[in-house]
Amino acid sequence: MVRRRTALAAAVAAPLGAAFGAGRGGSAVAAPSLHASRDVARTALFGRYADSGVGWTGADSTYSVRLPDGRVVWIFSDTFLGPVEPDGSRPKDAPFLNNSFVVQRGPRLSTVHGGTADAPAALLPPDADGWYWAGAGMLGDGTLDVTYHQFHRTGDGPLDFAWRRDVLARFDLRTLAVRDVTPLPSAVPNVQSASWLTRLGGYTLIYRVEDAGPDKYLHLARVRGGDLRGRWEYRTATGWSRDETASARLLRGVSNEYSVTRVAGRWLLVTQDTTELLGPHLVGYWADSPLGPFGGKTPIWTAPEAGADGSYRNANVYAYNPHAHPELAGGGGFVVSYNVNSLDTDDVYEDVTIYRPRFLIVR
Repeated sequence: MVRRRTALAAAVAAPLGAAFGAGRGGSAVAAPSLHASRDVARTALFGRYADSGVGWTGADSTYSVRLPDGRVVWIFSDTFLGPVEPDGSRPKDAPFLNNSFVVQRGPRLSTVHGGTADAPAALLPPDADGWYWAGAGMLGDGTLDVTYHQFHRTGDGPLDFAWRRDVLARFDLRTLAVRDVTPLPSAVPNVQSASWLTRLGGYTLIYRVEDAGPDKYLHLARVRGGDLRGRWEYRTATGWSRDETASARLLRGVSNEYSVTRVAGRWLLVTQDTTELLGPHLVGYWADSPLGPFGGKTPIWTAPEAGADGSYRNANVYAYNPHAHPELAGGGGFVVSYNVNSLDTDDVYEDVTIYRPRFLIVR
């Protein structure tokens, strides 16, 4: 919803190449060009399902994991359920959940939430300590493992909330029911560990973000094997440390949600350009290693929905939190999603099409 903290930052991108340890290309990373186009089919698939009003009608975050049986689980944060009115609005009493799944099997989509059909609830429901917003997920040892941020209220205003901690929720692969929830390292204020996950070389890399208000910084951790409940190590300016407070700022200007994936023999970090306040631009940074250093800032896409001159002709509409979906291929490229929202809550009730993910094919 509009209270999401994701796009509300301005910063200057400055990769810390020397401190992080230069790869083959050092901090002067060559930047191949990227060409994006709309993924019309995937965007329309979600649009048709949402317009049907039978379940999910809009949400943000938009992570995805392919299960061993071929299903794709789409992982969402703040979620609206149906109905949808004939004029394309949603009723003010439409169910609203802090997190959900949409399961895709071929061209068919279905919604997974907690509670019951008559009284739906979040998959990971709020408790006395706050609510949960989704982060990146991956396949675990017979489970679907999803990272979540826990937030709590600090006052009565719409923006009076703060991050408390991160947790790992493990879901049954067949039923997608929650098996267990485990706290993740959360000792450093505002360094959150749910932006992206990558399994590589006997480790799982955990891409993190330090949300320092107007500035956002990339941090990195790792755990041996594929179980995030193991002992974490944190990337420093010179190597790795088991001291969470030693975690170094590695790149300035990332968004809260981003991705790091292998593209054409390099590593590409896809993010919103947070060097400008509520900017509509999606950009990439390149590296020779998944550890960085990342540089060569490369334009990917400018969200046509955003701003007074955008397709909604609404200055309150903005785009945020892009990332790749490496398990999906399309049109000779790779799939990237981003979210669209409005600073005015009334907008997402009056027009259900605003608060939905958009998909791109990037070559």
